[in-house]
Amino acid sequence: MASTSDIRNGLCIKYNNDIYKIVEFLHVKPGKGPAFVRTKMRSVSNGRILENTFSAGHKIDVVRVETHTFQFLYPEGNDFHFMNVETFEQITLDRSALDAPDLLKEGTNVMIQINTETDSPLSVDMPASVILEVTYAEPGVKGNTATNATKPATVETGASVNVPLFINEGDKIKIDTASGAYMERIKE
Repeated sequence: MASTSDIRNGLCIKYNNDIYKIVEFLHVKPGKGPAFVRTKMRSVSNGRILENTFSAGHKIDVVRVETHTFQFLYPEGNDFHFMNVETFEQITLDRSALDAPDLLKEGTNVMIQINTETDSPLSVDMPASVILEVTYAEPGVKGNTATNATKPATVETGASVNVPLFINEGDKIKIDTASGAYMERIKE
């Protein structure tokens, strides 16, 4: 058993007969009253987000996990196939287990947390950013750059991303996987 002082991002805990992964947490020490930890947790089984507040010193049940590097092989309907880069063992995960499945390109390495008790995958940690090629973008209108104007663009994985007007088809762009937002154009 652990306490609220052990809470950190990525920690997996048992709560309400389910396993949750801590997405965000904030330790709050108000001027009056006891301290508490405000958390945002994602259910591993169904992907729902739950916000909960634990009082300071509250005991939590931590799930032992191992993190392994897997390579994304290919999608098949709602199933995504991954291969362990060390053992070459393949696993299949449902689309709902991924945070940003539309930004996942074949051959991308991800970190998958596996429950050591049941050997079942719990969550997939995407890289912080991915570099993808723009396959379709409307042409930008010259002179329309007084404001931070954006336009939708489709990338090679099929995802739609809002990009600045100067981005054209064939450009490679860096995308933040947490928010799905355009970060920068990659020069070759």
